[in-house]
Amino acid sequence: EEEEDYMSDLFIKEDVRPGLPMVRRVREALQKEEKQKEANEKNRQKSVKEEEKERRDLVLSSALGNENKGFALLQKMGYKSGQALGKSGEGIVEPIPLNIKTGLSGLGHEEFKKRKAEEKLENYRQKLHMKKQANEQAADQFRIRFKNKQEERKMEGDLRKSQRACQQLDTQKDIEVPKEVWYWLQSEEEDQKDEEDKDDECTGSDLSVSEKLQILTAYLREEHFYCIWCGTTYEDAEDLSSNCPGDSAADHD
Repeated sequence: EEEEDYMSDLFIKEDVRPGLPMVRRVREALQKEEKQKEANEKNRQKSVKEEEKERRDLVLSSALGNENKGFALLQKMGYKSGQALGKSGEGIVEPIPLNIKTGLSGLGHEEFKKRKAEEKLENYRQKLHMKKQANEQAADQFRIRFKNKQEERKMEGDLRKSQRACQQLDTQKDIEVPKEVWYWLQSEEEDQKDEEDKDDECTGSDLSVSEKLQILTAYLREEHFYCIWCGTTYEDAEDLSSNCPGDSAADHD
């Protein structure tokens, strides 16, 4: 009987799912295929490198015999197989392993590659460290700027509060013109005029908000015996110096 092709549609359409009984022809075809693969593997001609490796592994795995001159000399000096070298037996037991070089690269190339890889890894770690430091510095600078901005806004609020108090107290004393333009809180229209007028713009423009606040605080204390931080008007300079804690917000905390 002529043998049927097990790769034909007849066999492909067969249901060979796990757990179902396998058709005899399919099972025999698969067994035949496995045997053919094994035969091909056995009949395959080994390369020169494979044969050399097998012979080398065989020799290295076998123990040294009396035919080895070095081993024979050791035995004459009292050495026994499995014993450590040295007078007191502190030496090695197994021979130094043989490292076979199979590549075409020169001597020391593997060490060079290893050193290069270590240098690359170290450079990568340094870059990560520098990036981390840069991020931390940026975060610190942001926190400092944010804190300074908050303090500046607070001082600007205290300055406006002092300007309103100064204008009110000066008006009560029939003072129609402030000692300095910026002593009083100006309206938006007046601010625009001051920006257009260079002379008016120079008045107090060289002073910072902190300096203006200190000057105005001192003026209110000396001229009106008023402490902006206490919110109190004292009777005289002696009453002010004896009952007021200081001339800044920090002194009143």
